[in-house]
Amino acid sequence: MRFSQSFLDEIRDRVPISDVVGKRVTWDRRKTNVSRGDYWACCPFHGEKSPSFHCEDRKGRYHCFGCGVSGDHFRFLTDLEGLSFPEAVQQIADMAGVTMPQPDPQAERREKERTSLLDVMELATQFFQDQLQTANGAKARAYLRERGLTGRTIETFRLGFAPDSRNALKEFLAGKGVGKEQIEACGLVVHGPDVPVSYDRFRDRIMFPILSAREKVIAFGGRAMSPDAPAKYLNSNETELFHKGNVLFNFARARRTSQGADGAGTIIAVEGYMDVIALHQAGIENAVAPLGTALTENQLDLLWKMTPQPVLCFDGDGAGIRAANRAVDLALPHLKPGRSVRFAMLPDGKDPDDLVRHDGREPFDKVLANARSLAEMVWLREVQGGAFDTPEKRAELEARLRQVTSVIADESVRRHYGQDMRDRLNAFLQGSAPFRSERRPFDRGGRQAGGQRGAAGARNIAAGPTAISDRLARSSLVSGQQAVPLLRESVLALTIVNHPQLLFDEYDEISTIEFDHRDLQRCWAMVLNAAAASGPRLTREILIEQLETEGFGALIGALDQQVRYARLWTATVAAAPEDAREGYLQALALHRRSKALHWQRRELERELAHATEEGDLQVVPQLLRTLQEVQLEVTRLENQEAIIEGFGVLSGRVKGPAAR
Repeated sequence: MRFSQSFLDEIRDRVPISDVVGKRVTWDRRKTNVSRGDYWACCPFHGEKSPSFHCEDRKGRYHCFGCGVSGDHFRFLTDLEGLSFPEAVQQIADMAGVTMPQPDPQAERREKERTSLLDVMELATQFFQDQLQTANGAKARAYLRERGLTGRTIETFRLGFAPDSRNALKEFLAGKGVGKEQIEACGLVVHGPDVPVSYDRFRDRIMFPILSAREKVIAFGGRAMSPDAPAKYLNSNETELFHKGNVLFNFARARRTSQGADGAGTIIAVEGYMDVIALHQAGIENAVAPLGTALTENQLDLLWKMTPQPVLCFDGDGAGIRAANRAVDLALPHLKPGRSVRFAMLPDGKDPDDLVRHDGREPFDKVLANARSLAEMVWLREVQGGAFDTPEKRAELEARLRQVTSVIADESVRRHYGQDMRDRLNAFLQGSAPFRSERRPFDRGGRQAGGQRGAAGARNIAAGPTAISDRLARSSLVSGQQAVPLLRESVLALTIVNHPQLLFDEYDEISTIEFDHRDLQRCWAMVLNAAAASGPRLTREILIEQLETEGFGALIGALDQQVRYARLWTATVAAAPEDAREGYLQALALHRRSKALHWQRRELERELAHATEEGDLQVVPQLLRTLQEVQLEVTRLENQEAIIEGFGVLSGRVKGPAAR
């Protein structure tokens, strides 16, 4: 029996390849990174003592660097267990919970027709490419040169030209023996009961081939050369091969790039064909584009299949912000642990092509570096321009935030979003005397607030009468990277290392902790990986051994020395479990409050910079007063850190003699 490619793709997508391989091998704990779907084991195809067999869920592939075998789900079963291909398909379909297709002569006939239609689309692509190089294509070639595209880029994307003729393509295909029905089925001509004689759909247009996930041409996009054309861009109509809402331009090439050697790449969704192509030429090869319409749920799913956190890039003007807000609403219901989106907003009036054409990729990289989280976009949208000077308005804001986040289907993510919004709301309302927001995510010139110019303005303001005090500048709450972690970060991390049962009792909370200290960030990733790999069997001894093996022994020793010097016994191994939990919860509350103050302080500095640059002197005094209040709150919280000191000693519930 022959299986359709769509059926094979479906069951492969539903079953992680690690589930198939993992039944036949034992994963190496030290090299495997479960959170990234990256697995290592000793090769089942040849005898070896050190793991060189690599399996990646994101790619759906395995490869042994020792003997060279590689393949997908089906190849693994046919090569290792000697199954026939249909038997391997049956096994994967059972794992996916998908019923095997029954023999269907009509389905087989359609599959053959699809194959022949792909051949027709390839012929059309070659025709358009050839036409671009003729005298008729001179104007199109000049346009592409003006847009800065090189011959190599034009060849890479197989760009072409549809001549200004009603039947040039139709006659070319007919001369190749392609029948009228196939030409119509490919959407290459306009036809129908009210059209006496069919004619070429694309005329006098630069042609952009649209490829499937298997890198076959399934449709075209055409850019009109005439300014009088009714549509600047025209896509193929829906066909057996092409469903616009399920396809992304440059999908296959971007997926390959994002799944390179380290598998850590992301995907950038931009607006159009030329944006993707210009970014590719500038060295940014992991960009895709929807096909002239707003992003759809299916296209968002495609992005998530390539990367857990794609970046959606929009213009910084009003239309771009409205499109970003629509994308926020589209993404929220489908969030899952580890799966979200970020938003990169371009300067007003600029597209990616404009940014990279003259100065290379650096300006666009800066835009990406300032990408906002989905949570931040939700918050900014709801508070921007609002006045919250009465209890009723503040209650309305709170209800609106609750309603927006209630659409998240995943219970864990929904709970964390609710907490994040409450933290932002508390910090916002407590730190603002009149409870008024003039927040703008972008200034009038389209620059993102907080960029280089805005940050410099904020620093100049901070140097005035309300400058941060010397004590605050030295404070662990506002300083940058430290030689040792901040005390509360040390308490959080060491408590978990010494009492790993907390990892499983409080995993939803613990997995979202963000540390400022870089070494502690890397150490924390190892702790979470160890928890995922070992499960509830994880003990302190096993965890310490793994961390020491990865080179974090000195860091753990420094954390232990720091908390003992501060007499924070709840973080030590001697603390009773209930004391350890209580100390962890207090440290976590302080940590979150500090993060919220950091965020509020940065936002105020951005607003001050913007107001100063724009000469909006009416709001500057109020912003300065609010910033002072936030700084006083930072100082107060700095003093409040002492609350967690001595808890374990006073409780008298240590497990043994306290270390001295």
